[in-house]
Amino acid sequence: MSEYFSLSDCDVIGFDLDHTLCRYHLKETSRLIYESFTRYLVEHKDYDKDLLILTPASWDFCFKGLVVDLEDGNLVKLAEDGTVLRATHGTNNLSTEEIIKHYGSRREWKNFNTLNTSFTKSSNFLLYFSKYYFYDNYFDLPGALLCGRVVDMLRKRGNEVNSDFWKDIVAAIDHNYNTSAFKEDAGWYFPSVKRDPGRYLQPCSESVKTWLRSMKSAGKVLLLITSSHSDYCRLICDHILGKDWEELFDIIITNALKPGFFSLVPQQRPFRTLVNDVEESEGLPSLDKPGWYSQGNWPHLHQLLKTMTGKPEPKVVYFGDSMRSDMFPASTFGKWETVMIVEEMEGEGVPRCDAAKTNEAQAEPRGKKGKFEGMKAPSAPSEQWGSYFVDSHKSGEGDEESQKLTWCCHSIHKYSTMAIPSVESIADLPLNYKFPRFCPNKPCTTGYYPRPPDSLLRKFQSQSS
Repeated sequence: MSEYFSLSDCDVIGFDLDHTLCRYHLKETSRLIYESFTRYLVEHKDYDKDLLILTPASWDFCFKGLVVDLEDGNLVKLAEDGTVLRATHGTNNLSTEEIIKHYGSRREWKNFNTLNTSFTKSSNFLLYFSKYYFYDNYFDLPGALLCGRVVDMLRKRGNEVNSDFWKDIVAAIDHNYNTSAFKEDAGWYFPSVKRDPGRYLQPCSESVKTWLRSMKSAGKVLLLITSSHSDYCRLICDHILGKDWEELFDIIITNALKPGFFSLVPQQRPFRTLVNDVEESEGLPSLDKPGWYSQGNWPHLHQLLKTMTGKPEPKVVYFGDSMRSDMFPASTFGKWETVMIVEEMEGEGVPRCDAAKTNEAQAEPRGKKGKFEGMKAPSAPSEQWGSYFVDSHKSGEGDEESQKLTWCCHSIHKYSTMAIPSVESIADLPLNYKFPRFCPNKPCTTGYYPRPPDSLLRKFQSQSS
């Protein structure tokens, strides 16, 4: 395998939508998601109204990569080998001694092997009976803060903490995000975004639009795969790309139900056509032409891509932001190249490109600065949880601290070809630009563009000194 990766070598270039092509105003969106879930619990499940009250400091707890252990109400941050680096019960920190008491002298989380080899299944049925949940994307991340505060509430009431509360959380997620919620104006999330898209969505920069057109002009097949339903996808793309956005893509797949789109073989879901955003009841036996489809599976898509490119094994690269839904299944089952969008890089010294900064400034919601004074961006490092990429570790009292890669960071290197903070960061580069890729025989700082995050640089500089 080459040590370099270039888009010009790819036949098919695919994109996830949310937090990949579409950047959100994270503070606005996080508040909306938290409030949408919490209002359901308060109004439908008789939870305390105090859950709706947040201070700016509360958001420091909101950190991507946490796993909530639903059997005991703990949230844990894991090292690449499954060691518990940090943990809380609810939102309250566990000391080193408490972690060792709970997880043993080696601080091993018992479900790590299952999580590490299969991540988590995504259907609500399986979510309902889960023992743990991995928070790996911004759409459900405020739920980590909510879980912590619900555990605090149960403790305050003197109630036993067990997985029963999780069933209410899943119901809140389904109430706000199910496929009919957009059309029916159900819940609080979709009605709010529909009323004022500009408050939550950042339009793509002109450089990204030009980049997409240049790839199509170069003969690449452009593909959009999103788990969002068609009506929400259309709202987003109309706002971020313009009314003619469908012309940019050869194939559009909505309600893809990732990661099952890649992993459910041979029990794969058929593709379905759409009429006025309603899926046809009869599934398609195969995919024989480009267009807009719903659900589906990658083997049928692969057959169509072979026909469209005229190649027996077309080379596909897929951009996404979720390890569970995008990177892991696309690389493991689809054998695709993968580029992970890691906004946390920008929180650790990686500069934002000029196009992204200009675009965010122009799209900033009215009155945003005062409203969010003191609120940590969800992509920034946390006082409580530390860095997304690296953390210090002590086995016990008197032991020296060592620096360990987090499990999330290790997974990026294992399942991604490269990592970037945003698509804007590479949109002005020529298609034949050669990016260094993650390689087992190279330092794991190699695959980050334009440069590695600060914590990784410090770790490897200290090792080499």
